[in-house]
Amino acid sequence: MFDVVKKYTRVQEKIIQAYADVEESASINEALPLKNGALHSSIKPLWPGTKLCGAALTVECAAGDNLMLHKAISMAKPGDVLLVTNGQYNEAGGMFGEMMALSMKARGAAGLIIEGACRDSVAIRDLGLPLFCCNVNVKPTSKSLPGKINNPLIIGGVLVHPGDLVFGDNDGVVVVPQNLAVQVLELVQAREAKEAKYRNKILSGEMITFDMFKEKYEALGLNEEMD
Repeated sequence: MFDVVKKYTRVQEKIIQAYADVEESASINEALPLKNGALHSSIKPLWPGTKLCGAALTVECAAGDNLMLHKAISMAKPGDVLLVTNGQYNEAGGMFGEMMALSMKARGAAGLIIEGACRDSVAIRDLGLPLFCCNVNVKPTSKSLPGKINNPLIIGGVLVHPGDLVFGDNDGVVVVPQNLAVQVLELVQAREAKEAKYRNKILSGEMITFDMFKEKYEALGLNEEMD
């Protein structure tokens, strides 16, 4: 396989648009067969209320070096979400900053997720580019080491292939493999429709959340004091 791959299949745009209407990342992860698409909780949105949805463009950088990320940004297409590893090194905010964010916005990229640090956080927030990272600081990076682009990548403990569906919100990031995207979407939509009904019942006083799990509780056989 090439170190830098340019030809690969992306999840269809109509599927991305359908996922963009999903209410929360938890619904997606719950719908995955093994509930195993959520990235590690150390990867957080740079500011509250962040949401992104798009197709994965994977980037493997050497620790403390962002040359491959610059290259990947030059390849980004509208709707791409860059997922970046940095050798699990979180002390180099120079990995990603304002000028790079501007380049991504100009190319129509949907956002960036980095298992590492960034800087220029206020400027990036003001640009409105969705960004998830582990840390923020001003330490610099080099631009001299090799890496890979659009090869399978493990980020936040999850295996990601280029073109997979990526969804991030205030609660975290979830990746859906391309071959499961349609199946999972149907389950997500059914789950959220069911939760909407529960929500209305709870608000009207018709039920409480315990009602959904009463049988499980009773099966425990606990000795409960009478009212």
